[in-house]
Amino acid sequence: MTVVTRFAPSPTGFLHIGGARTALFNWLFARHHGGKYRLRIEDTDRARSTPAAVEAIIDGLSWLGLDWDGDVIYQFQRAERHAEIARQMLAEGKAYYCYASPRELEEMRDAQRRAGVPTRYDGRWRDRDPKDAPQGVAPVIRLRAPQNGQTVIQDAVQGEVKVENAQLDDMILLRADGTPTYMHAVVVDDHDMGVTHVIRGDDHLNNAFRQLQIIKAMGWPEPVYAHIPLIHGADGAKLSKRHGALGVDAYRDMGFLPEALRNYLLRLGWGHGDDEIISTKQAIEWFDLPGVGRSPSRFDTAKLTNLNAHYLRETPDSELLALVLPHIEQALKQPVDLAGRERIERGVNGVKQRSRDLKELAEKLVFYARDGAPPIADDKARALLTADSKALLGRLAGAFAGLTDWNEKVIEDTVRSFAEAEKVKLGQVAQPLRVALTGSTASPGIFEVLAILGPAEAKTRLLAAAG
Repeated sequence: MTVVTRFAPSPTGFLHIGGARTALFNWLFARHHGGKYRLRIEDTDRARSTPAAVEAIIDGLSWLGLDWDGDVIYQFQRAERHAEIARQMLAEGKAYYCYASPRELEEMRDAQRRAGVPTRYDGRWRDRDPKDAPQGVAPVIRLRAPQNGQTVIQDAVQGEVKVENAQLDDMILLRADGTPTYMHAVVVDDHDMGVTHVIRGDDHLNNAFRQLQIIKAMGWPEPVYAHIPLIHGADGAKLSKRHGALGVDAYRDMGFLPEALRNYLLRLGWGHGDDEIISTKQAIEWFDLPGVGRSPSRFDTAKLTNLNAHYLRETPDSELLALVLPHIEQALKQPVDLAGRERIERGVNGVKQRSRDLKELAEKLVFYARDGAPPIADDKARALLTADSKALLGRLAGAFAGLTDWNEKVIEDTVRSFAEAEKVKLGQVAQPLRVALTGSTASPGIFEVLAILGPAEAKTRLLAAAG
């Protein structure tokens, strides 16, 4: 048997973190078993589904590196196939026409509420002759669900779960206007796509009982269900907007790396001993459903940030350059020229060791991208550029003018000799020098900065500060 999984989001908004983890688990399970991972956009809710949301979902999955097999399936385009199966079930006596009007159904539910019983369809057209149908009423098609016994699911995560069939009513398969319901469309799509394992959030567990009844009625193979616990916020409550940014695109904009987010989401509800840093290759090798826990996981931004810092340090400088440039250009509000790119690439290794995300990395590298004197960051930095220190910087520029070699050791020896000749401590030179070159009191090693800037750019900045 070839394993086939699917991720089936509704395009009513961005790809949120919970959906991203569901996609990841489906992707890993399929890759682990050498199977296929499919993407289906469940866009039957035409009022809420938008092209922008579809684009955001596809963009988010692509950024995370969760590539799918085959073409994207759009559920709305398959409406006729869904209707065909509903009509087949009708012809085989597994479904029936229901002519109850919306008003009748509301009166039925009101009576049930007054009686203190669950509100569900009472089967009033289940055994009636269609000849009794009222004139001018378009019927819906309802499933002729079993009324006795139990529907049992052997869930790969939750274990055995069951429900009394008496608690389930005859759900609608096809609406009066001929459009399929979500519950029916999902089952038909999963069957036609050959889905063998339905891995999704446990908020869909109740849906599984109803969907399984359609599968049994059609005599189709039953998929393996695996309902994973939801993600909660750090406070233990179900993850919601009040816990912060929930869209994958927001985490990308905040400067997180896809590898870090994948690793973090993997550890939300799945474990492999005490391993925390897990590469994609290891994840594919190790991931399986028995490792998924039954308890909700807590999303902790601080832990994600720490994990991201690790991946930032491990990313090759050339790759980081491409990732950090958009953040730097956003800060500058203009493209970075070739000289700026070269300085950034040389400087990134000295900064990434102390950065947690791409935005922080960009903030620490942006001074390399500028031509000429950088803006002074704050009053603390500005206070270091006194009349005496400016004069000192002017004389230091003169000391640099005679250098034939320009590297960190030569630069450091020159600055130390200059401080000694001026009868000042090294810090009295280094701190205003740092502000003149970077605009800030915090930066990579000042001799490294000078070496990367080069003699011409260093002189320009020193003279600008001295003037």
